[in-house]
This record gives sequence, structure tokens and C-alpha cells, in this order.
Amino acid sequence: MTPVWIAATADVDPRAVLGEGSAVADLAQLREFARLGPRCLIGRGAYLGPGVILGRHCTVQDYAVLYEGTLLEERVSIGPAAVFTNDRFPRAVTPSGSPTSASDWNTVGVTVRTGASVGANAVCVAPLTIGRWAVVADGSVVTADVPEYALMDGIPARRVSWVGRSGARLDVLGGGLYRCPVTGAQYREHDGTLTPL
Repeated sequence: MTPVWIAATADVDPRAVLGEGSAVADLAQLREFARLGPRCLIGRGAYLGPGVILGRHCTVQDYAVLYEGTLLEERVSIGPAAVFTNDRFPRAVTPSGSPTSASDWNTVGVTVRTGASVGANAVCVAPLTIGRWAVVADGSVVTADVPEYALMDGIPARRVSWVGRSGARLDVLGGGLYRCPVTGAQYREHDGTLTPL
């Protein structure tokens, strides 16, 4: 069994659960009941809020912020300084003027499905789901669900192309067919959905 490694300056709550072979870099913070699957990598200064869940082989790079309600499935990559929100109506005070508390929040989350990647400085505005093997480009702001294999870019993010499991933009073959330039795998698009052949 591969041991867990935690940097001396990391702040890991004793109620957090870290899967075998996981590593937490310096200045990262894992709050209570955060859960990492095996072989997850948490970068310098990253923040995982209470109850955040990561499946196996996920990477959260430096200074990314994943607030409570976040779920990453397996083999997900989160780029540096990406932010996942969890509050649809953020306010410092209630309508009566008193400071808000946890009971005033209606927490929502971001779910990232297997194999997807979210680029550096991207903002994912909950609630939303990012589909399997999708790619969110650096600096994008995602405000709606993302289809599987979609390449999303812009503010707000929109689908600009399709990608394969390699992450490379697919070549258009015509007739709704696409091919990955890296693996040679072929895909078919039908009604806005991409399916591997």
C-alpha cells in the first residue's frame, strides 16, 4: 500500500479521509469530512470545503477553490486557481440586515464527471454538471451543464468543439463523424450528443 503524504504546512482536518497514495502539498486546506479517493494530488494552497468528494486519481492544482457541494468523479483534472461556487444567492446579510449564517445558505454544488478537465482560472457557477471527458478552457465561466466530450470556452462558456478522451480537439470527418488526432478513435455526433464508435 502506498502511504499518504501531507506537507507540514498543509491544514488537513482530522475528520477528512485521504485515500492511499494521495498527496497534499504545502498550504493546502482540507476541511472536515472532505474525502479523497486513492492517488489524488492536491496542489499548493488549494482549498477543499467541508464534505467535498474526489474519486480516484483526481488532481486539484495550486490555489484551486472547491467549496462544499463539489463532487469529482474519477480521473478529473482541476487547473490552478479554478473556482467552484456553491451559493446561488450570496449575501453578507439577510434581508432584515442581520449577518448571514450557515442556516441562511441554500448550498448547491458542481459535479464533474469521469475524465473531465477544468482549466486554470475557470469559474464554475453552481449548480451544474460537467460531462465525462469534457474540457473547460482556461479562464472560462461555466454557468450551465456541459455535455460529454464538449470543449467549452468563453464568458459565459459555450461549446466550441468536441474533444476525445485524449483531450485533443477532434478532426471533422463529415457526416457527423469525428476522429481523435492522437488515438485515432472515432465518434459520432447526433442531436448535440457525441458518442464513441
